Amino acid sequence: MATSTPPRTPDGRYLVVRGRLWRASNPHLPTQVRDAQVQRLMAARRAVATAKRNGDDTALAAARIAVHAAKLALGERGPVWWNDGAPDYNRHLVRNTPYRDWYEALPDAAR
Repeated sequence: MATSTPPRTPDGRYLVVRGRLWRASNPHLPTQVRDAQVQRLMAARRAVATAKRNGDDTALAAARIAVHAAKLALGERGPVWWNDGAPDYNRHLVRNTPYRDWYEALPDAAR
């Protein structure tokens, strides 16, 4: 199964998945820091899956907290990583944001 990279808004702030904007990681993070946080995020996501399989609500809660902490560290949640005062459209439908025209102009294969 081939995977494709979701489109990224021209300003690099968001990825678009199934018509919804998701905040991208802070591109200003040093590579070593970013890599470490991505490893933490992936481990936490695996812990979520394991806890769900095992029906362990306590482990599930802890794993979800770990996912949230890694996403905060990556800049995908919490305060925005840009400083120009632009609003955060995380989780908004792209059609309801200023990115609408850009997205609609993309070829269907890129969406």
